[in-house]
Amino acid sequence: MNTLYYGDNLNILRDHIRDESVDLIYLDPPFNSNRSYNVLFKDESGASSDAQITAFDDSWHWGRMAEDTYQDLIEHAPMNVSNLIGALRQFIGANQMMAYLVMMAARLVELHRVLKPTGSLYLHCDPTASHYLKILLDMIFGPANYRSEVIWKRTHSHNSAKRYGPVHDVIFFYSKSENYFWNNVYQDYSEEYKEQFFKFDDGDGRGVYWTGDITGSGIRHGETGQMWMGFNPTSKGRHWAYPLSVLDELNTEKRVFWPKTPGAMPKLKRYLSEAKGIPAQDLILDVNSMVTMGNNKGESLGYPTQKPLELLERIISASSNPGDVVLDPFSGCGTCIAAAQKLGRQWIGIDITHLAIAMHKSRLKDMYHLEPGKDYQVIGEPEDLQGARQLAHDDRYQFQWWALSLIEARPQGGTGGKTGKKGSDRGIDGSINFLDDRKGGVSHALVQVKSGHVGSATIRDLKGTLERENAAVGILITLEPPTREMEIEAVTAGSYHSDVWDKDYPRIQILNIEQLLAGAEVKLPQTPSNATAFKQAEKAKKDDGSRQQGLGI
Repeated sequence: MNTLYYGDNLNILRDHIRDESVDLIYLDPPFNSNRSYNVLFKDESGASSDAQITAFDDSWHWGRMAEDTYQDLIEHAPMNVSNLIGALRQFIGANQMMAYLVMMAARLVELHRVLKPTGSLYLHCDPTASHYLKILLDMIFGPANYRSEVIWKRTHSHNSAKRYGPVHDVIFFYSKSENYFWNNVYQDYSEEYKEQFFKFDDGDGRGVYWTGDITGSGIRHGETGQMWMGFNPTSKGRHWAYPLSVLDELNTEKRVFWPKTPGAMPKLKRYLSEAKGIPAQDLILDVNSMVTMGNNKGESLGYPTQKPLELLERIISASSNPGDVVLDPFSGCGTCIAAAQKLGRQWIGIDITHLAIAMHKSRLKDMYHLEPGKDYQVIGEPEDLQGARQLAHDDRYQFQWWALSLIEARPQGGTGGKTGKKGSDRGIDGSINFLDDRKGGVSHALVQVKSGHVGSATIRDLKGTLERENAAVGILITLEPPTREMEIEAVTAGSYHSDVWDKDYPRIQILNIEQLLAGAEVKLPQTPSNATAFKQAEKAKKDDGSRQQGLGI
C-alpha cells in the first residue's frame, strides 16, 4: 500500500485510488497567500496560463484548465456543489481566487469519494481563503460533519503595518459521517501550568500533585449520596464521584487529600507522573513552525512550507489507528508520510513535482532506511529510457529534478516547473557535498543535467565551471549516450585525489540516463550523513505507543 505518486493528484485520485479505501486525509494545498487581494481578485478572463503548481512558487491562474474544470463541476459534481461553484463564479469572477476554489472543489469531491465512512479529512490553510474553503467543505461533506476549526499558532509575533500580526494557520477537521474514528488525545502541560497547579509534594516518591474534586455536581440518592468518613456530599449539592469501596481504597493508598480547614470536603490527589496532559482543544500553541526559533530539532529540510512532524503526528494519532491508510494529496516534502510511517500507518503520497518525490525518497531513507521498489512503490517516475525522453519532452525542469534524484544530488537554481521560470544556475543544476579533508572540510561535486544536444564543448564548459567554483568533481548527466569526443575531453580533465581515502576519482564523470536506470553510480569519496542531497531528516525514534500525544483540537 505504501506508495508515492508523481503527477496531478486529480488524475491520480480518479485513476488509482478506490472508493472508500482511505481512513485519514491530510492536505496542505499550495496557495500564494502573499499576493494582495487586489491581485487575487483581478479578473483573468482570456489569460493563456493554466492553473499550476511549482515547487516553491505556489500560484493559481484562470486559464483553459480552470475553465474546463469549472465546466466539469457544473455538469458532473453533486448538485449542491455545482450550484455553489456557479454562484461563487458570479460573485468572485474569473480570477486567481476562483481558479483556486475550482481546482480545490474538484479535488475535494474526489477525496470525499475515496474516504471510508469512518474516515476524516484535515484541510490545512491560511486565512486568505479559509472562509471559501469552509463553504466548499460544508457542501461536499455536509455541515453536520464539520467537527473543528483548529487554530495553529505557527510563529511568534509579527510587526505588520496597519493590521494585526498574522501568526496562525487554520486546519478544518471534517468527518465523512457521524460514525467517525477518534482517539482521545492530550497535549503536554506547559511549564507555567505545572508550576501553577502541581505544587504539592508529600515526599513519598510519587512526585508533585494537584488536588481535584472527588465529588460530582448534583445529588444522588444511592450509594454515592451516602455519608463517608464523616462527610455528606449532598449537603453541598453534590455526590461522590466513586463508589464508597473505591473511596476506601483511594484513602488506603493515601490518594485522598484532607484539607486542614474544618468542614472542607476531601479532594483527590492527581499526580503529574500519572497525568495524561491537557485534553484536546482547538487551539494549538505548543508546536512551532520550522522557521521559529527552537523548533528545528534536526528535522528541517529547508522547504519553505514544511510543517513540523509533531503537528502531523498529533493529527494522525487522533484520527487513525496503526495499520490505517493515510493519504496526503499535496505531499510537499513528505512530513505527513514521514509521520504516518513513524506511527505504523500505511500511506499514500501524491505530488506534481519530481523535486518533491526526490525529497520524499531521501527523507524515508534517512529516517527509516526505506528504499523505493523494496519498501514502497513509486508510480509516475520514468522506468526506462523512453519514459525519460517523454519527461524531458514534456518538462525539462521536471526531468532535471528527476535526473538529479537518481544520484541523490541537491538541486540548485530556480523553481522551474511549467512556468518555465528558472533562476541563474551559472552552469550548475545540482551538487553533492562530501567530507574529504582530515580537518572535516567540505568538498563539492557539481552536477549538470542535459536533456538536449551535447558535445565536447559541454565538457569544456563544465571544466570551466569547476575552476570558477573551485569544485573537486564535475558530473554530467545526459539523456543520450555521450559522443567519443566528449569522453576523450572528460579524460583530459584528469583525476581528483582523495588524501583521506588515498584514491583517485575521475574529475569529469559522464553518466547517461540508461546507465543510471541500470544502477550506475557516481564515483566519489564516501558521502557523510550530513552532506546528502537534501538536508538530512533526523532518524525517527521508535514510537512505543505508551502515550497518545495531544492534538490541540
